Amino acid sequence: MANVISVLNPKGGAGKTTLAIHLARALHLDNNKVLLVDSDRQGSARDWNEAGDGRSGFPVVGLDRPTIEKELVSLAEGYDWVVIDGAAKLEKMIASAVKASDLVLIPVQPSPLDIWACDSLVEMIQARQQVTDGIPSAAFVVSRAKKGTVLAREVADAVRDYEFPILHGSIHDRTIFAKSMIDGATVLDDEPEGAAAFEIRHLLKQIMEAFA
Repeated sequence: MANVISVLNPKGGAGKTTLAIHLARALHLDNNKVLLVDSDRQGSARDWNEAGDGRSGFPVVGLDRPTIEKELVSLAEGYDWVVIDGAAKLEKMIASAVKASDLVLIPVQPSPLDIWACDSLVEMIQARQQVTDGIPSAAFVVSRAKKGTVLAREVADAVRDYEFPILHGSIHDRTIFAKSMIDGATVLDDEPEGAAAFEIRHLLKQIMEAFA
């Protein structure tokens, strides 16, 4: 059975699609069979895949109905990992993704206001955990951090009350992310030895350790 990771945040602009695509590509490059699910009706992940003519090496499918947990039963067959790019603001869609997940990653910009906007998602995950013996697990990821700022302590303080860990390291707001996405690629393809690619691989390492 595939491991399912959802990248969720009810707030727009948190970097969900960028993170989901890069995680899927990193998993694929690590010799895994990967399925990327685009649950946002805007279809940004699907647009990215089309821009690259499918050269990512893994399929991208759209599931923009609140039945993800049911449809994945058959769709996920034969895959090692499924990564779900979550929709913003659509509570039923987010709830469906939570039900389908083994792990929920919550990308947040390094601002207490952005973190507090996740209250409803945190409550949803915790309610699900109470009836499923702690599944899905969840963690925060600092996303779109500005280079040169030191906000790790402030973010850690802000998320402490949520009882979810914050993964080590940040995904910085780098131009290479946007450039690669426009071309239907990733930083792992365009600058595999660059700082942005290192950040993605460092994040993936922590995720893989959590599933070990």
